[in-house]
Amino acid sequence: MSYLKRLAKETAIYGGSSILARVLNYLLLSSYLTYKLENLAYGVHSIYYALAALLIIVYTFRFETAFFRFGSEKGQLERSFSTASIFLLGLALSFTLLLIWQSEPIAEVLTFREDARFVRWFALIIAADALAAIPFARLRLENRPIRFAIIKSFSVLMNILLVLFLLEIWPHWDLSGWGLPGYHEEWILDYVFLANLGASMITILWLSPLYVRSRWVFDMKIWKRMMRYAWPLLIVGMAGTINLVFDKMLLKWLLPYSDEENIAITGVYAACMRIAILMNLVSQAYNYAAEPFFFKEFGSLDAKEKYARTAQAFALIAAFSVLAIALNLDWIKYLISPDKWGDLALVPVALLAYFFLGMYYNFSVWYKVTDHTLIGAGIALIGAIITIGVNFLLVPIIGSWGAVLATLSCFALISALTYLLGQRYYPVPYPVGKMVLYILTAVAVFGLSLWVDHWSLHVYLKVSIKVCLLLLYGIGWLFAERHQYAFLWKSFKLR
Repeated sequence: MSYLKRLAKETAIYGGSSILARVLNYLLLSSYLTYKLENLAYGVHSIYYALAALLIIVYTFRFETAFFRFGSEKGQLERSFSTASIFLLGLALSFTLLLIWQSEPIAEVLTFREDARFVRWFALIIAADALAAIPFARLRLENRPIRFAIIKSFSVLMNILLVLFLLEIWPHWDLSGWGLPGYHEEWILDYVFLANLGASMITILWLSPLYVRSRWVFDMKIWKRMMRYAWPLLIVGMAGTINLVFDKMLLKWLLPYSDEENIAITGVYAACMRIAILMNLVSQAYNYAAEPFFFKEFGSLDAKEKYARTAQAFALIAAFSVLAIALNLDWIKYLISPDKWGDLALVPVALLAYFFLGMYYNFSVWYKVTDHTLIGAGIALIGAIITIGVNFLLVPIIGSWGAVLATLSCFALISALTYLLGQRYYPVPYPVGKMVLYILTAVAVFGLSLWVDHWSLHVYLKVSIKVCLLLLYGIGWLFAERHQYAFLWKSFKLR
């Protein structure tokens, strides 16, 4: 079980830094912004960050995963790194110029034509983030989690500090005597986006020694191999990102109200989904550590058994996380402004959707390690079609509920489809029965908590009962699986 212990440790470091970074960004910063921004402004903010999620896939061309694949080959690290970096530098320059040129029509489609400057801000932000992708991937491939964690955490901390400076300190400074512009309330989103750009540029500077020390060689042979491997993953990434964030854009386009009202509703929906994203953070933290692990273990005699056991461990932790967040919504909801609580009922459904997304991350290992990425692209495209189709079908009728049901439908289906195809091409003995039981018992416990909500009890007593239910679930499963995860059980035993 040493590999599980090592993976848990690397997940805690890689994922811990990612979770810390994203918790600070999504919860502390987003929580602050839900109070600071009105619903309309928060809707605009959410739509442009959805754009950013799509752009980063295009800018990186999924070459960070291709770098894992070919940089892990003996003697190919340096050439793979420099080839991928040169290619992404050219992409970043090309796409940034294109977005700046077409900023007004893009802004008109997304929100309003006068928001074209936001498109230009994000063209620069994503260029900087894309250029950081390969250095971050190299740190992961070289097993340097501490440096990875420090840089990731510092980057987000800088973003938060810059936002707080521009929105809280800047308004109280009179700089007219210096010939500098003062604070303007109508520029509040510009300040938020500018802070992100500043943090991204600082991150690039910190990672620059990896570029400086590299031998800048563009190996056409390696590039062709990377392209053949990566272009299906580009489709996977685009389709997957559509499944994750496209609902914000679709709400703006499909709701039957004015643009201003639709964007304001999107702001409420996006704020509530920030709570559900806590579950996705668990999945992403695991994926940061698991992806290099999967590639390194591929080819070992017991690789399939290891893949199965790590997936089972993830399923238990993910199911516990779903339940923990759902049971504690009574106080977690205060992380967002009360005027954005309108879609809180959607959060448990979104949590369940992100559980299936995490399982998809596990099941998708087969097409990555066997180079069947084209099949992975097909699965992701099916998911995107479901996302868009269900949104078009349901959002005009039931509004935000349609968006979250589309997300659940998509992630559940692609998770099941990936598993079934994997059993044909690269069968892994996943204990699916137990994994399903983990989430079904979590849903059952949550259903019991809804019954408790109807009791005439003091709110603190209800919260205490829900905490007890969560502990019973966690300790019960941990005890039931004590032989499977002995190293975890020992860490909980009293000494």
